[in-house]
Amino acid sequence: MSQQEVTYRGSVYPWQCDHMGHMNVMWYVGKFDEASWQFISRLGLNRARFLTGGTGMVAVEQRVEYERELRAGDVLSIVSTVLEVRNKSIRMRHDMRNDETGEVVATTEIVAVHIDKGLGKALALPADIRDLASQALGRCGGEETETSEAVLEQCG
Repeated sequence: MSQQEVTYRGSVYPWQCDHMGHMNVMWYVGKFDEASWQFISRLGLNRARFLTGGTGMVAVEQRVEYERELRAGDVLSIVSTVLEVRNKSIRMRHDMRNDETGEVVATTEIVAVHIDKGLGKALALPADIRDLASQALGRCGGEETETSEAVLEQCG
């Protein structure tokens, strides 16, 4: 798994735009959500595993920064990165780019917690998932990084 992966590709449709002619914030969040599910699935946290284990993932924190406007007809992609791995959670970053201009139009950081769906309580991430996510965190240009800030400086 590479440090930054394309986890979403799409376009902006006219019905996704508000009265100002820009893509409405609800669609930014929706596209980031789709990228999140792609990303954690690549880490091994997929539907089949959730069904078998009675587990799931929930977002407990999200911060979005809007840099540029998107309009109907714009094509975009999202790249995703692991910023931090803890016993029960993963903090990830998504960068949304306008594919035509190459500009970052929005970013988000999300903290997602692994849960026991029956109990509704946080649950330790499986060791193999923690290991894979930690490997993704530690890889950036072949150098080991120790902090999420270093990942942002080197890769983000």
